[in-house]
Amino acid sequence: MNLPNLITLSRLLVLPILLYCLTSPTRETRIFSMIIFLVAAATDWLDGYLARKLNQVSELGKFLDPLVDKLLILGPMLALIELGQIPAWGVFLVLARELTIAGWRVTPSMTGTTAVVGANIWGKLKTICQIVAIALLIAPLPENWAIVAITAFWISVLLTLISGAIYVLPAQQQPVKN
Repeated sequence: MNLPNLITLSRLLVLPILLYCLTSPTRETRIFSMIIFLVAAATDWLDGYLARKLNQVSELGKFLDPLVDKLLILGPMLALIELGQIPAWGVFLVLARELTIAGWRVTPSMTGTTAVVGANIWGKLKTICQIVAIALLIAPLPENWAIVAITAFWISVLLTLISGAIYVLPAQQQPVKN
């Protein structure tokens, strides 16, 4: 296992701590949770940068990175449902897209092996927007910021659906080879 993949897995290891802190959301635990979340989200950039810089891009990394990203996004969203900050049906739309595209991105190649398709710009934009929305929702902001946080959440849901459609629609237009 190379360094970029270890960094990817580190995001997964902080998730239980983040979720535990959100079970008793005091001002202090929210600040701590937000910091943990943002540091973990920043490692998403770091592992990709190191993989390219060290020439350690791997099929495992291309598979693990988006999977761990999904867990890092969906875990806090589920906690925010429990806290009554976001509706379950909005998170369901995100979950449905993520599960659909996770399967869609793993494609068999002509040689019989399986290749993992990397994220496109829409997927990256969607992830950034989700990170911002979750950070705002976790942060102990004044009440008048609630509309900003929930608006960021709905923008992230919209971008999630758009990025999913971009993956699915072009694939539907390609002829099937026998």
